[in-house]
Amino acid sequence: MKQIALSLLLAGVAGAQPSLSAGERAMAAYIDAHANEAIALLERTVNINSGTMNLEGVRAVGAIFRAEFDKLGFKTEWVDGSSWQRAGHLVARHPAPGAPLLLIGHLDTVFERDSPFQKFERLPDGRHAKGPGIIDMKGGDVVMLLALQALKSAGLLDTMNVTVVMTGDEEAPGRPLTVARAALVAAANGARAAIAFEDGDGDPTHAVVARRGTTAWELTVTGVTGHSSQVFGADLGFGAIYEAARILNTFRERLIGQAHLTFNPGVILGGTSVEYDAPQSRGTAFGKTNVVAGRVVVAGDIRALTLEQFERTKTAMREIVSQSLPKTKAEITFDEGYPPLAPSAGNERLLVLYDRASQDLGLGRVEAVSPDRAGAADVAFISGLVPMVLDAVGLKGRDDHSPNETADLTTMAIQAKRAAVAMARLR
Repeated sequence: MKQIALSLLLAGVAGAQPSLSAGERAMAAYIDAHANEAIALLERTVNINSGTMNLEGVRAVGAIFRAEFDKLGFKTEWVDGSSWQRAGHLVARHPAPGAPLLLIGHLDTVFERDSPFQKFERLPDGRHAKGPGIIDMKGGDVVMLLALQALKSAGLLDTMNVTVVMTGDEEAPGRPLTVARAALVAAANGARAAIAFEDGDGDPTHAVVARRGTTAWELTVTGVTGHSSQVFGADLGFGAIYEAARILNTFRERLIGQAHLTFNPGVILGGTSVEYDAPQSRGTAFGKTNVVAGRVVVAGDIRALTLEQFERTKTAMREIVSQSLPKTKAEITFDEGYPPLAPSAGNERLLVLYDRASQDLGLGRVEAVSPDRAGAADVAFISGLVPMVLDAVGLKGRDDHSPNETADLTTMAIQAKRAAVAMARLR
């Protein structure tokens, strides 16, 4: 009977369950009754700094979620991340007959220990709260957990094969990526569907079925240093800063305007001498106004929807870099990067199921957001491995990756209900 229901879904029959079952109504009621407890758990985890490079903090947040999964009967393990220079990942399995449903979250944030943004703060309206990682994505982790708790309360989780992977380095992945994402890829092999709980674009009427990938690049420029009175001359040439400016501006002129493509220089250091710490995304530069700059380092990223688009862009950037101004030399290198989550018919079918669950709950339509609005995420590593993938169904809000990161706490129950009913219908 379960196989027949899944076959109907894969055939695109969206209206197989036009209204809520008794179990689904019970789950919705459970979530309403326990939403405040979920928000309290969110506050607890947000108040623990888990910047990617704070390995102890990432492990501490992982321990909190591990205890919650243990209560639900999951078999949990911590995958040590020392081989890729990170804290590691939490993997939780709830075995049952049939192919597993894969759920994806992450434990780390972009806010490291020296960030001034450290604590959960409930705003005066009572509806919103600020905090580091509150929507990206500790809120999504809690939404996932609340949905699973609701499934357990209704007696539905007992027969479900579910695997959860919460990575500890989504915001600054360790290297090599093949090692850092091995646990996630292993969990994806054989999974029948995957749901990831990122926040997306903050709109509760949106989910993600396609994401652009991203790869980092680093540009190093050197020039001949000397007294600034001789800049542009035959002996000193243009210096490293002028050459870096030429390269960046030519990137803009040559590559801008292509569909789904962006390229951003996020850090630049230039002067007589430069020191740049790439893992920490920080550095120092020394120079004087009367000295021609001898060195520049620029770090940035590329985002694209296909592997082919990535390769075309890299080729163009290498060509631009090679056309150096006199007395300068430049080199650009590219990181392994995050692959794109390519659009697929299976992903669209899973969105149809999720949208139907939302409408049956009386929570309105859910539509796909443009891949241009969706950043890179761990879910892309399972693209092509799982027949149906949906992302950005976590806690909603605004201004993630900034000191104004804010959650709309009313979406905790909304998103957990949608997820619980969708997962129940995937059994």
